[in-house]
Amino acid sequence: MGIYRKILSAVDGSEIGFNALEQSFKLACTEGCWITVVSVIPPYEGDLDLTAVGNVMKTMRKPCEYALSEARRLAEFERASIKTVCEEGEIYERIVDVAEADNCDLIVMGKRGMHPIGRAFVGSVTARVIGYSGKDILVVPEKVAVEWKNIVIATDGSKYSNAAAEKAIAFARSYGGELKVISVVDVPTEYYAEAPKAVEDLTRKAKGFVEDVKKKAEAYGIKASTFIGEGETYQVITDFAKKENADVIILGSHGRTGIRRLLMGSVTEKAIGYAPCPVLIVKI
Repeated sequence: MGIYRKILSAVDGSEIGFNALEQSFKLACTEGCWITVVSVIPPYEGDLDLTAVGNVMKTMRKPCEYALSEARRLAEFERASIKTVCEEGEIYERIVDVAEADNCDLIVMGKRGMHPIGRAFVGSVTARVIGYSGKDILVVPEKVAVEWKNIVIATDGSKYSNAAAEKAIAFARSYGGELKVISVVDVPTEYYAEAPKAVEDLTRKAKGFVEDVKKKAEAYGIKASTFIGEGETYQVITDFAKKENADVIILGSHGRTGIRRLLMGSVTEKAIGYAPCPVLIVKI
């Protein structure tokens, strides 16, 4: 236990946000950590005379007040101790800033379901939090509970995926889970005909990456199996997670990627969008 010390859970009054909060309670209970719950009033950019400002701001505060009131009710029911914060400004900026100010190790956010049109995108607020925060981020789909028994960990041998593997091993040790270690060879189809040796080299390296993680896991007595996939990385990972009935997918990422980089078809964003289960993004 003790993987995380402080959790920030963002709520907006929706059932999706409250489900993510309830998953935060579960994690905090087993981890023995603190929870800060934040709700943000977005900035008003309309044209108002001074006499109307007060009424508008009162109206805009209502969703935030409701979200935090409901969060306190849920916390009391779950016997969880929380700190609530109502902020005003750009939603993603305030979430990132509060996580920094409170020294949180993990940000927990909800994600809408698998609608065919929108599932490739995680939502602008969540995407921006992932892009700009240096904290680990757990994205929880609506109506889904977080478990840690069947963990899919994706590795490409980078320092980012190595950090994610360490976190996956820590969760498996704490919760009695097992690892499914996957690495993906993602090359254009023509490579198989034009550069078969290069593809063989990539496949050999991928096998080495997953074997390294497996050995580290087994050193702690954790059961681990390996898989090499071929195709578009996010699709292979999410299809594999679905096939294996994964409880969670763990991915490594840069600390602060910047939103432009994140939104240009990144593996992280698409994996979250298509994942059938929660996704933990580990930052370094």
